[in-house]
Amino acid sequence: MSDKSHEELMKPDGDVNPIDTDYQVGQDNIALKIGPLGLDIHNRVFLISGLFIALFVFVTLAFQKEVAPVFGDIRGWLTSNLDWFFITAGDIFVIVCLFLIVSPLGKVRLGGTEATPDYTYPGWFSMLFAAGMGIGLMFYGVSEPLSHYASSFGGISVEDGVRTDWAPLGGAAGDASAAADLAMAATIYHWGLHPWAIYAILALGLALFSFNKGLPLTMRSVFYPLFGERVWGWTGHIIDILAVVATLFGLATSLGFGASQAAAGLNFLFGIPLGTTTEILLVVFITGLALVSVAAGLDAGVKRLSEINMMLAIALLSFVILMGPTIGILSGFFGNLVAYIEYLPALSMPFGREDANFSQGWTAFYWAWWISWSPFVGMFIARVSRGRTVREFIVCVLLIPSTACVLWMTAFGGTAISQVVNDGYMAVTESALPLQLFTMLDALPLAQVTSFIGIILVVVFFVTSSDSGSLVIDTISAGGKVDAPMPQRVFWCTFEGLVAIVLLLGGGLVALQALAVSTGFPFTIVLLVACVSTIKGLMSEPRG
Repeated sequence: MSDKSHEELMKPDGDVNPIDTDYQVGQDNIALKIGPLGLDIHNRVFLISGLFIALFVFVTLAFQKEVAPVFGDIRGWLTSNLDWFFITAGDIFVIVCLFLIVSPLGKVRLGGTEATPDYTYPGWFSMLFAAGMGIGLMFYGVSEPLSHYASSFGGISVEDGVRTDWAPLGGAAGDASAAADLAMAATIYHWGLHPWAIYAILALGLALFSFNKGLPLTMRSVFYPLFGERVWGWTGHIIDILAVVATLFGLATSLGFGASQAAAGLNFLFGIPLGTTTEILLVVFITGLALVSVAAGLDAGVKRLSEINMMLAIALLSFVILMGPTIGILSGFFGNLVAYIEYLPALSMPFGREDANFSQGWTAFYWAWWISWSPFVGMFIARVSRGRTVREFIVCVLLIPSTACVLWMTAFGGTAISQVVNDGYMAVTESALPLQLFTMLDALPLAQVTSFIGIILVVVFFVTSSDSGSLVIDTISAGGKVDAPMPQRVFWCTFEGLVAIVLLLGGGLVALQALAVSTGFPFTIVLLVACVSTIKGLMSEPRG
Protein backbone atom coordinates (compact mmCIF):
# COMPACT_ATOMS: atom_id res chain seq x y z
CA MET A 1 0.00 0.00 0.00
CA SER A 2 2.60 2.53 1.02
CA ASP A 3 4.58 1.92 -2.14
CA LYS A 4 1.75 3.65 -4.06
CA SER A 5 1.92 7.30 -5.05
CA HIS A 6 0.46 9.92 -2.74
CA GLU A 7 -2.59 10.41 -4.97
CA GLU A 8 -3.39 6.67 -5.04
CA LEU A 9 -2.95 6.39 -1.29
CA MET A 10 -5.25 9.30 -0.44
CA LYS A 11 -8.01 8.64 -2.98
CA PRO A 12 -11.18 7.64 -1.04
CA ASP A 13 -13.49 4.78 -2.01
CA GLY A 14 -17.15 5.58 -1.44
CA ASP A 15 -18.57 8.42 0.62
CA VAL A 16 -16.41 10.66 2.78
CA ASN A 17 -16.69 14.20 4.12
CA PRO A 18 -13.43 15.82 2.95
CA ILE A 19 -12.06 19.07 4.34
CA ASP A 20 -12.07 21.91 1.85
CA THR A 21 -8.65 23.55 1.93
CA ASP A 22 -6.47 25.26 -0.64
CA TYR A 23 -3.35 23.63 0.79
CA GLN A 24 -1.52 21.35 -1.65
CA VAL A 25 0.71 18.55 -0.38
CA GLY A 26 4.32 19.64 -0.77
CA GLN A 27 3.60 23.31 -1.51
CA ASP A 28 6.09 24.42 1.17
CA ASN A 29 8.68 21.88 0.10
CA ILE A 30 12.11 22.52 -1.37
CA ALA A 31 13.02 20.22 -4.25
CA LEU A 32 16.77 19.88 -4.78
CA LYS A 33 19.01 17.91 -7.09
CA ILE A 34 22.45 17.15 -5.69
CA GLY A 35 24.27 15.18 -8.37
CA PRO A 36 22.28 12.00 -8.96
CA LEU A 37 20.42 12.42 -5.65
CA GLY A 38 17.05 14.13 -5.36
CA LEU A 39 15.55 15.75 -2.25
CA ASP A 40 11.97 16.89 -1.58
CA ILE A 41 11.83 18.31 1.94
CA HIS A 42 9.52 20.56 3.95
CA ASN A 43 11.70 23.62 4.28
CA ARG A 44 11.06 24.43 7.96
CA VAL A 45 10.26 21.02 9.49
CA PHE A 46 13.23 19.23 7.95
CA LEU A 47 15.75 22.00 8.58
CA ILE A 48 14.76 22.88 12.16
CA SER A 49 14.37 19.30 13.40
CA GLY A 50 17.54 18.21 11.56
CA LEU A 51 19.60 21.11 12.93
CA PHE A 52 18.26 20.62 16.47
CA ILE A 53 19.19 16.92 16.45
CA ALA A 54 22.60 17.66 14.89
CA LEU A 55 23.29 20.29 17.58
CA PHE A 56 22.28 17.80 20.27
CA VAL A 57 24.64 15.18 18.79
CA PHE A 58 27.53 17.68 18.73
CA VAL A 59 27.01 18.90 22.32
CA THR A 60 26.69 15.36 23.68
CA LEU A 61 29.86 14.21 21.92
CA ALA A 62 31.84 17.34 22.83
CA PHE A 63 30.87 17.35 26.52
CA GLN A 64 30.37 13.67 27.34
CA LYS A 65 31.42 13.86 31.01
CA GLU A 66 29.40 16.97 31.73
CA VAL A 67 26.30 15.79 29.86
CA ALA A 68 25.96 12.26 31.32
CA PRO A 69 24.83 13.28 34.86
CA VAL A 70 22.46 15.88 33.40
CA PHE A 71 20.53 13.13 31.60
CA GLY A 72 19.94 11.29 34.88
CA ASP A 73 18.73 14.49 36.56
CA ILE A 74 16.32 15.23 33.70
CA ARG A 75 14.69 11.81 33.84
CA GLY A 76 14.46 11.91 37.64
CA TRP A 77 12.84 15.35 37.73
CA LEU A 78 10.28 14.64 35.01
CA THR A 79 9.17 11.25 36.33
CA SER A 80 9.02 12.33 39.98
CA ASN A 81 7.19 15.62 39.38
CA LEU A 82 4.96 14.70 36.43
CA ASP A 83 4.12 11.05 37.15
CA TRP A 84 0.50 12.02 37.87
CA PHE A 85 0.28 13.75 34.48
CA PHE A 86 1.59 10.78 32.50
CA ILE A 87 -0.61 8.28 34.39
CA THR A 88 -3.73 10.44 33.98
CA ALA A 89 -3.07 10.86 30.26
CA GLY A 90 -2.68 7.09 29.83
CA ASP A 91 -6.05 6.52 31.50
CA ILE A 92 -7.70 9.10 29.24
CA PHE A 93 -6.43 7.39 26.08
CA VAL A 94 -7.88 4.02 27.20
CA ILE A 95 -11.25 5.58 28.06
CA VAL A 96 -11.46 7.36 24.68
CA CYS A 97 -10.69 4.10 22.84
CA LEU A 98 -13.33 2.16 24.76
CA PHE A 99 -15.84 4.93 24.05
CA LEU A 100 -15.14 4.74 20.30
CA ILE A 101 -15.64 0.95 20.28
CA VAL A 102 -19.16 1.16 21.71
CA SER A 103 -20.28 4.45 20.14
CA PRO A 104 -21.91 4.86 16.69
CA LEU A 105 -18.67 6.51 15.56
CA GLY A 106 -17.23 2.99 15.39
CA LYS A 107 -19.09 2.46 12.09
CA VAL A 108 -16.96 5.02 10.22
CA ARG A 109 -14.69 3.30 7.68
CA LEU A 110 -11.15 4.58 7.12
CA GLY A 111 -10.77 5.45 3.45
CA GLY A 112 -14.47 5.80 2.63
CA THR A 113 -17.65 3.74 2.94
CA GLU A 114 -16.56 1.35 0.13
CA ALA A 115 -12.88 1.03 1.08
CA THR A 116 -11.41 -2.45 1.50
CA PRO A 117 -8.32 -3.43 3.56
CA ASP A 118 -4.96 -3.48 1.77
CA TYR A 119 -3.56 -6.26 3.95
CA THR A 120 -4.82 -9.57 5.28
CA TYR A 121 -5.19 -10.01 9.03
CA PRO A 122 -1.96 -12.05 9.43
CA GLY A 123 0.11 -9.47 7.53
CA TRP A 124 -1.55 -6.58 9.35
CA PHE A 125 -1.08 -8.11 12.81
CA SER A 126 2.56 -8.91 12.06
CA MET A 127 3.33 -5.29 11.21
CA LEU A 128 1.35 -3.97 14.21
CA PHE A 129 3.22 -6.19 16.60
CA ALA A 130 6.72 -5.81 15.16
CA ALA A 131 6.56 -2.02 14.92
CA GLY A 132 4.78 -1.53 18.24
CA MET A 133 7.06 -3.04 20.86
CA GLY A 134 9.17 -5.89 19.54
CA ILE A 135 12.51 -4.88 21.07
CA GLY A 136 10.86 -4.01 24.38
CA LEU A 137 9.31 -7.46 24.74
CA MET A 138 12.67 -9.10 24.15
CA PHE A 139 14.39 -6.79 26.64
CA TYR A 140 11.78 -6.78 29.41
CA GLY A 141 9.95 -10.11 28.84
CA VAL A 142 11.93 -11.87 31.55
CA SER A 143 13.41 -9.03 33.54
CA GLU A 144 10.30 -6.99 34.35
CA PRO A 145 8.07 -9.76 35.79
CA LEU A 146 11.07 -11.06 37.72
CA SER A 147 11.94 -7.60 39.06
CA HIS A 148 8.36 -6.91 40.18
CA TYR A 149 8.17 -10.37 41.76
CA ALA A 150 11.37 -9.86 43.78
CA SER A 151 10.35 -6.39 44.97
CA SER A 152 6.79 -7.52 45.80
CA PHE A 153 7.99 -10.61 47.67
CA GLY A 154 10.48 -8.47 49.60
CA GLY A 155 7.67 -6.20 50.80
CA ILE A 156 7.78 -2.58 51.91
CA SER A 157 10.89 -0.95 53.34
CA VAL A 158 10.87 2.54 54.86
CA GLU A 159 13.78 4.82 55.75
CA ASP A 160 13.23 8.18 57.45
CA GLY A 161 9.51 7.94 56.71
CA VAL A 162 10.03 7.38 52.95
CA ARG A 163 9.47 4.12 51.07
CA THR A 164 12.69 2.90 49.51
CA ASP A 165 11.44 -0.35 47.96
CA TRP A 166 10.36 -0.77 44.31
CA ALA A 167 7.31 -2.95 44.98
CA PRO A 168 4.11 -2.06 43.08
CA LEU A 169 1.28 -0.89 45.34
CA GLY A 170 1.72 -2.43 48.82
CA GLY A 171 3.78 -5.42 47.73
CA ALA A 172 3.13 -8.98 48.99
CA ALA A 173 5.79 -9.63 51.61
CA GLY A 174 6.67 -13.30 51.98
CA ASP A 175 3.73 -14.56 49.87
CA ALA A 176 5.14 -16.12 46.69
CA SER A 177 1.75 -16.66 45.01
CA ALA A 178 0.45 -13.15 45.73
CA ALA A 179 3.79 -11.62 44.73
CA ALA A 180 3.68 -13.46 41.39
CA ASP A 181 0.10 -12.26 40.75
CA LEU A 182 0.99 -8.66 41.57
CA ALA A 183 4.17 -8.83 39.47
CA MET A 184 2.33 -10.10 36.40
CA ALA A 185 -0.53 -7.61 36.85
CA ALA A 186 1.98 -4.73 37.02
CA THR A 187 3.81 -6.03 33.94
CA ILE A 188 0.60 -6.42 31.92
CA TYR A 189 -0.44 -2.91 32.98
CA HIS A 190 2.73 -1.59 31.32
CA TRP A 191 2.40 -3.69 28.14
CA GLY A 192 -1.36 -4.07 27.62
CA LEU A 193 -4.24 -1.70 26.98
CA HIS A 194 -2.57 1.57 27.97
CA PRO A 195 0.37 1.66 25.51
CA TRP A 196 -1.76 0.32 22.66
CA ALA A 197 -4.42 2.93 23.39
CA ILE A 198 -1.73 5.61 22.98
CA TYR A 199 -0.82 4.18 19.58
CA ALA A 200 -4.44 3.63 18.53
CA ILE A 201 -5.58 7.20 19.22
CA LEU A 202 -2.90 8.84 17.15
CA ALA A 203 -3.05 6.22 14.39
CA LEU A 204 -6.81 6.67 14.10
CA GLY A 205 -6.49 10.45 13.84
CA LEU A 206 -3.81 10.21 11.16
CA ALA A 207 -5.77 7.65 9.12
CA LEU A 208 -9.02 9.60 9.39
CA PHE A 209 -7.66 12.99 8.34
CA SER A 210 -5.56 11.54 5.54
CA PHE A 211 -7.79 8.86 4.00
CA ASN A 212 -11.20 10.45 4.67
CA LYS A 213 -10.53 14.16 4.93
CA GLY A 214 -7.94 14.36 2.13
CA LEU A 215 -5.22 16.05 4.19
CA PRO A 216 -1.49 15.18 4.07
CA LEU A 217 -0.39 12.12 6.05
CA THR A 218 1.42 14.17 8.66
CA MET A 219 0.87 15.04 12.30
CA ARG A 220 -0.48 18.55 11.81
CA SER A 221 -3.46 17.30 9.79
CA VAL A 222 -5.03 15.73 12.91
CA PHE A 223 -5.45 19.19 14.42
CA TYR A 224 -7.31 20.84 11.53
CA PRO A 225 -10.73 20.83 13.28
CA LEU A 226 -9.23 22.86 16.15
CA PHE A 227 -6.79 25.19 14.38
CA GLY A 228 -8.15 25.38 10.84
CA GLU A 229 -5.83 26.80 8.18
CA ARG A 230 -3.28 27.69 10.89
CA VAL A 231 -2.05 24.08 10.79
CA TRP A 232 -0.25 24.95 7.54
CA GLY A 233 1.69 27.69 9.37
CA TRP A 234 3.88 27.74 12.48
CA THR A 235 1.27 25.97 14.61
CA GLY A 236 1.58 22.95 12.34
CA HIS A 237 5.34 23.33 11.92
CA ILE A 238 5.83 23.07 15.70
CA ILE A 239 3.60 19.98 15.90
CA ASP A 240 5.52 18.23 13.11
CA ILE A 241 8.94 19.23 14.49
CA LEU A 242 7.94 17.83 17.90
CA ALA A 243 6.81 14.64 16.19
CA VAL A 244 10.11 14.20 14.33
CA VAL A 245 12.23 14.83 17.45
CA ALA A 246 10.05 12.64 19.69
CA THR A 247 10.08 9.82 17.16
CA LEU A 248 13.82 9.91 16.62
CA PHE A 249 14.70 9.96 20.32
CA GLY A 250 12.08 7.32 21.15
CA LEU A 251 13.54 5.07 18.46
CA ALA A 252 17.09 5.74 19.63
CA THR A 253 16.07 4.61 23.14
CA SER A 254 14.77 1.32 21.81
CA LEU A 255 17.78 0.83 19.56
CA GLY A 256 20.00 1.32 22.60
CA PHE A 257 18.07 -1.36 24.52
CA GLY A 258 18.35 -3.68 21.53
CA ALA A 259 22.09 -3.13 21.18
CA SER A 260 22.76 -3.79 24.87
CA GLN A 261 20.73 -7.00 24.81
CA ALA A 262 22.23 -8.27 21.56
CA ALA A 263 25.70 -7.56 23.00
CA ALA A 264 24.80 -9.46 26.19
CA GLY A 265 23.60 -12.43 24.12
CA LEU A 266 26.73 -12.48 21.98
CA ASN A 267 28.88 -12.37 25.11
CA PHE A 268 26.85 -15.19 26.66
CA LEU A 269 27.08 -17.42 23.59
CA PHE A 270 30.42 -16.56 22.02
CA GLY A 271 32.37 -14.66 24.65
CA ILE A 272 32.40 -11.40 22.64
CA PRO A 273 33.46 -8.64 25.08
CA LEU A 274 30.76 -6.49 26.62
CA GLY A 275 30.98 -2.73 26.55
CA THR A 276 30.10 0.41 24.65
CA THR A 277 32.36 -0.52 21.71
CA THR A 278 30.47 -3.75 21.03
CA GLU A 279 27.12 -1.96 21.33
CA ILE A 280 28.22 0.77 18.91
CA LEU A 281 29.43 -1.79 16.37
CA LEU A 282 26.05 -3.53 16.66
CA VAL A 283 24.23 -0.24 16.06
CA VAL A 284 26.37 0.36 12.96
CA PHE A 285 25.80 -3.18 11.65
CA ILE A 286 22.05 -3.17 12.23
CA THR A 287 21.62 0.36 10.84
CA GLY A 288 23.31 -0.98 7.69
CA LEU A 289 20.76 -3.79 7.49
CA ALA A 290 17.97 -1.24 8.03
CA LEU A 291 19.29 0.84 5.12
CA VAL A 292 18.95 -2.19 2.83
CA SER A 293 15.39 -2.73 4.04
CA VAL A 294 14.56 0.98 3.64
CA ALA A 295 15.71 0.84 0.03
CA ALA A 296 13.36 -2.10 -0.59
CA GLY A 297 10.26 -0.12 0.47
CA LEU A 298 7.41 -1.01 2.84
CA ASP A 299 5.94 -4.06 1.12
CA ALA A 300 9.25 -5.70 0.18
CA GLY A 301 11.14 -4.51 3.27
CA VAL A 302 9.21 -3.91 6.48
CA LYS A 303 6.31 -6.27 5.69
CA ARG A 304 8.58 -9.19 4.81
CA LEU A 305 10.84 -8.63 7.82
CA SER A 306 7.82 -8.33 10.12
CA GLU A 307 6.40 -11.63 8.92
CA ILE A 308 9.78 -13.40 9.32
CA ASN A 309 10.11 -11.97 12.81
CA MET A 310 6.60 -13.00 13.72
CA MET A 311 7.32 -16.60 12.74
CA LEU A 312 10.55 -16.62 14.76
CA ALA A 313 8.80 -15.03 17.75
CA ILE A 314 5.99 -17.60 17.62
CA ALA A 315 8.58 -20.41 17.38
CA LEU A 316 10.50 -19.14 20.43
CA LEU A 317 7.29 -18.52 22.37
CA SER A 318 6.00 -22.02 21.58
CA PHE A 319 9.31 -23.54 22.67
CA VAL A 320 9.23 -21.75 26.04
CA ILE A 321 5.61 -22.82 26.61
CA LEU A 322 6.38 -26.48 25.78
CA MET A 323 9.75 -26.73 27.56
CA GLY A 324 8.88 -24.50 30.49
CA PRO A 325 6.16 -25.05 33.10
CA THR A 326 3.51 -25.66 30.42
CA ILE A 327 0.49 -26.11 32.69
CA GLY A 328 1.55 -23.15 34.81
CA ILE A 329 1.92 -20.93 31.76
CA LEU A 330 -1.43 -21.88 30.22
CA SER A 331 -3.35 -21.54 33.49
CA GLY A 332 -1.29 -18.48 34.39
CA PHE A 333 -2.41 -16.72 31.21
CA PHE A 334 -5.99 -16.58 32.49
CA GLY A 335 -4.94 -16.09 36.10
CA ASN A 336 -2.76 -13.15 35.11
CA LEU A 337 -5.61 -11.54 33.19
CA VAL A 338 -7.80 -11.84 36.32
CA ALA A 339 -5.00 -10.34 38.44
CA TYR A 340 -4.58 -7.52 35.92
CA ILE A 341 -8.29 -6.66 36.07
CA GLU A 342 -8.23 -6.87 39.87
CA TYR A 343 -5.22 -4.58 40.33
CA LEU A 344 -5.86 -2.25 37.37
CA PRO A 345 -7.82 0.45 39.28
CA ALA A 346 -5.06 0.79 41.88
CA LEU A 347 -2.20 0.60 39.37
CA SER A 348 -3.75 3.28 37.14
CA MET A 349 -4.56 5.67 40.01
CA PRO A 350 -2.62 8.91 39.35
CA PHE A 351 -2.87 10.43 42.85
CA GLY A 352 -2.17 9.43 46.43
CA ARG A 353 0.37 6.78 45.48
CA GLU A 354 2.74 5.49 48.15
CA ASP A 355 4.75 3.30 45.74
CA ALA A 356 6.68 6.26 44.30
CA ASN A 357 9.62 4.23 43.00
CA PHE A 358 7.29 1.98 41.02
CA SER A 359 4.84 4.62 39.74
CA GLN A 360 7.59 7.10 38.85
CA GLY A 361 10.52 4.87 37.93
CA TRP A 362 8.47 2.32 35.99
CA THR A 363 5.04 3.63 34.96
CA ALA A 364 5.83 7.30 34.29
CA PHE A 365 8.92 6.32 32.29
CA TYR A 366 6.99 3.74 30.28
CA TRP A 367 4.15 6.13 29.41
CA ALA A 368 6.62 8.81 28.31
CA TRP A 369 8.51 6.21 26.26
CA TRP A 370 5.35 4.90 24.58
CA ILE A 371 4.24 8.47 23.85
CA SER A 372 7.61 9.36 22.33
CA TRP A 373 7.14 6.30 20.09
CA SER A 374 3.55 7.21 19.19
CA PRO A 375 4.23 9.44 16.14
CA PHE A 376 6.27 6.63 14.58
CA VAL A 377 4.02 3.71 15.52
CA GLY A 378 0.82 5.73 15.03
CA MET A 379 1.70 6.82 11.50
CA PHE A 380 2.96 3.37 10.60
CA ILE A 381 -0.28 1.76 11.85
CA ALA A 382 -2.30 4.38 9.96
CA ARG A 383 -0.47 3.63 6.71
CA VAL A 384 -1.26 -0.09 6.90
CA SER A 385 -4.87 0.19 8.20
CA ARG A 386 -6.81 1.76 5.34
CA GLY A 387 -10.15 0.03 4.74
CA ARG A 388 -10.86 -0.91 8.39
CA THR A 389 -13.85 0.44 10.31
CA VAL A 390 -13.05 2.48 13.41
CA ARG A 391 -14.52 -0.25 15.63
CA GLU A 392 -12.51 -2.99 13.91
CA PHE A 393 -9.41 -0.80 13.99
CA ILE A 394 -9.63 0.01 17.72
CA VAL A 395 -10.56 -3.53 18.77
CA CYS A 396 -7.72 -5.08 16.78
CA VAL A 397 -5.06 -2.48 17.62
CA LEU A 398 -6.06 -2.51 21.30
CA LEU A 399 -6.92 -6.12 22.06
CA ILE A 400 -4.94 -8.38 19.69
CA PRO A 401 -1.44 -7.03 20.47
CA SER A 402 -2.34 -6.66 24.17
CA THR A 403 -3.36 -10.32 24.31
CA ALA A 404 -0.13 -11.31 22.56
CA CYS A 405 1.86 -9.28 25.10
CA VAL A 406 0.06 -10.98 28.00
CA LEU A 407 0.90 -14.41 26.58
CA TRP A 408 4.52 -13.42 25.95
CA MET A 409 5.04 -12.00 29.45
CA THR A 410 3.26 -14.97 31.02
CA ALA A 411 5.45 -17.46 29.17
CA PHE A 412 8.82 -15.74 29.60
CA GLY A 413 8.28 -13.98 32.94
CA GLY A 414 6.25 -16.86 34.38
CA THR A 415 8.96 -19.37 33.43
CA ALA A 416 11.65 -17.23 35.09
CA ILE A 417 9.60 -16.83 38.28
CA SER A 418 8.90 -20.59 38.33
CA GLN A 419 12.64 -21.27 37.96
CA VAL A 420 13.34 -19.12 41.02
CA VAL A 421 10.42 -20.25 43.21
CA ASN A 422 10.15 -23.94 42.31
CA ASP A 423 13.64 -24.84 41.10
CA GLY A 424 15.79 -22.53 43.21
CA TYR A 425 17.53 -21.34 40.02
CA MET A 426 18.93 -18.00 41.20
CA ALA A 427 21.24 -17.29 38.24
CA VAL A 428 18.37 -15.63 36.39
CA THR A 429 17.85 -13.09 39.18
CA GLU A 430 21.57 -12.46 39.60
CA SER A 431 22.22 -11.70 35.92
CA ALA A 432 22.38 -8.19 34.50
CA LEU A 433 19.08 -7.02 33.05
CA PRO A 434 20.01 -7.39 29.32
CA LEU A 435 21.26 -10.94 30.04
CA GLN A 436 18.25 -12.31 31.94
CA LEU A 437 16.46 -13.62 28.83
CA PHE A 438 19.48 -15.73 27.91
CA THR A 439 19.99 -16.92 31.50
CA MET A 440 16.36 -18.08 31.62
CA LEU A 441 16.76 -19.93 28.30
CA ASP A 442 19.99 -21.50 29.57
CA ALA A 443 17.99 -23.57 32.08
CA LEU A 444 15.86 -25.05 29.26
CA PRO A 445 16.90 -27.60 26.59
CA LEU A 446 18.66 -26.44 23.39
CA ALA A 447 19.84 -23.28 25.13
CA GLN A 448 22.48 -22.47 22.49
CA VAL A 449 19.92 -22.67 19.69
CA THR A 450 17.17 -20.70 21.43
CA SER A 451 19.59 -18.03 22.64
CA PHE A 452 20.85 -17.58 19.09
CA ILE A 453 17.24 -17.26 17.88
CA GLY A 454 16.75 -14.68 20.63
CA ILE A 455 19.67 -12.62 19.29
CA ILE A 456 18.29 -12.85 15.75
CA LEU A 457 14.89 -11.66 17.01
CA VAL A 458 16.45 -8.68 18.77
CA VAL A 459 18.39 -7.78 15.62
CA VAL A 460 15.42 -8.11 13.25
CA PHE A 461 13.08 -6.22 15.60
CA PHE A 462 15.83 -3.60 15.71
CA VAL A 463 15.95 -3.44 11.89
CA THR A 464 12.15 -3.34 11.57
CA SER A 465 11.84 -0.46 14.02
CA SER A 466 14.63 1.55 12.41
CA ASP A 467 13.26 0.86 8.93
CA SER A 468 9.64 1.77 9.58
CA GLY A 469 10.70 4.71 11.77
CA SER A 470 12.72 6.13 8.89
CA LEU A 471 9.71 5.87 6.57
CA VAL A 472 7.57 7.75 9.08
CA ILE A 473 10.06 10.51 9.90
CA ASP A 474 10.67 10.99 6.20
CA THR A 475 6.94 11.38 5.54
CA ILE A 476 6.59 14.04 8.25
CA SER A 477 9.71 15.96 7.19
CA ALA A 478 8.56 15.83 3.54
CA GLY A 479 5.31 17.64 4.36
CA GLY A 480 3.17 14.50 4.21
CA LYS A 481 4.51 13.06 0.96
CA VAL A 482 4.61 9.27 1.08
CA ASP A 483 6.69 8.91 -2.08
CA ALA A 484 9.59 11.25 -1.27
CA PRO A 485 13.02 10.48 -2.79
CA MET A 486 14.96 7.53 -1.37
CA PRO A 487 18.01 9.53 -0.14
CA GLN A 488 15.83 11.16 2.52
CA ARG A 489 14.90 7.80 4.04
CA VAL A 490 18.56 6.83 3.98
CA PHE A 491 19.45 10.10 5.75
CA TRP A 492 16.98 9.56 8.59
CA CYS A 493 17.86 5.89 8.99
CA THR A 494 21.54 6.84 9.31
CA PHE A 495 20.68 9.69 11.69
CA GLU A 496 18.77 7.33 14.01
CA GLY A 497 21.80 5.07 14.31
CA LEU A 498 24.05 8.07 14.92
CA VAL A 499 21.83 9.43 17.72
CA ALA A 500 21.73 5.99 19.38
CA ILE A 501 25.54 5.83 19.26
CA VAL A 502 25.90 9.34 20.67
CA LEU A 503 23.50 8.59 23.53
CA LEU A 504 25.35 5.37 24.34
CA LEU A 505 28.58 7.38 24.50
CA GLY A 506 27.01 10.22 26.48
CA GLY A 507 25.48 8.25 29.34
CA GLY A 508 24.31 4.86 28.16
CA LEU A 509 20.75 3.69 28.82
CA VAL A 510 20.18 6.48 31.36
CA ALA A 511 20.75 9.04 28.62
CA LEU A 512 18.48 7.15 26.23
CA GLN A 513 15.70 6.98 28.82
CA ALA A 514 16.07 10.65 29.72
CA LEU A 515 15.60 11.74 26.12
CA ALA A 516 12.55 9.49 25.69
CA VAL A 517 10.92 11.02 28.77
CA SER A 518 11.89 14.58 27.77
CA THR A 519 10.35 14.33 24.32
CA GLY A 520 7.39 12.34 25.63
CA PHE A 521 6.22 15.14 27.92
CA PRO A 522 5.37 17.85 25.34
CA PHE A 523 3.98 15.22 22.98
CA THR A 524 1.60 13.99 25.69
CA ILE A 525 -0.09 17.40 25.51
CA VAL A 526 -0.24 17.10 21.72
CA LEU A 527 -1.90 13.67 22.01
CA LEU A 528 -4.51 14.84 24.52
CA VAL A 529 -5.52 17.63 22.12
CA ALA A 530 -5.57 15.07 19.28
CA CYS A 531 -8.26 13.07 21.13
CA VAL A 532 -10.67 16.02 20.94
CA SER A 533 -9.82 16.77 17.32
CA THR A 534 -10.22 13.14 16.20
CA ILE A 535 -13.67 12.80 17.79
CA LYS A 536 -14.76 16.04 16.10
CA GLY A 537 -13.52 14.70 12.77
CA LEU A 538 -15.32 11.36 13.21
CA MET A 539 -18.63 13.07 14.01
CA SER A 540 -18.73 14.62 10.54
CA GLU A 541 -18.07 11.36 8.65
CA PRO A 542 -20.72 9.15 6.97
CA ARG A 543 -21.17 5.80 8.71
CA GLY A 544 -21.26 2.94 6.27
